[in-house]
Amino acid sequence: MSPGQAANHAAPLLTPAEVAAAFRVDPKTVTRWAKAGKLSSIRTLGGHRRYLEAEIRAILDSPTDESTVWLAQYSDQFRGQ
Repeated sequence: MSPGQAANHAAPLLTPAEVAAAFRVDPKTVTRWAKAGKLSSIRTLGGHRRYLEAEIRAILDSPTDESTVWLAQYSDQFRGQ
């Protein structure tokens, strides 16, 4: 398998800005969550964080899961809810 073919089979990744838009928070908040171990991230060769799309979708699709309740509560504080 060539490197180009391997890239086609890689899991889709999201940037901090894309994750932030999904949660309606600032990208720096997403980075803090990753540093705190609340979200797993992958580092690119350039040192940038990327997030697994499947993990983010799972969090967004299951807001009653104990591990994701903190995200909803934390996000609501900053949205004024």
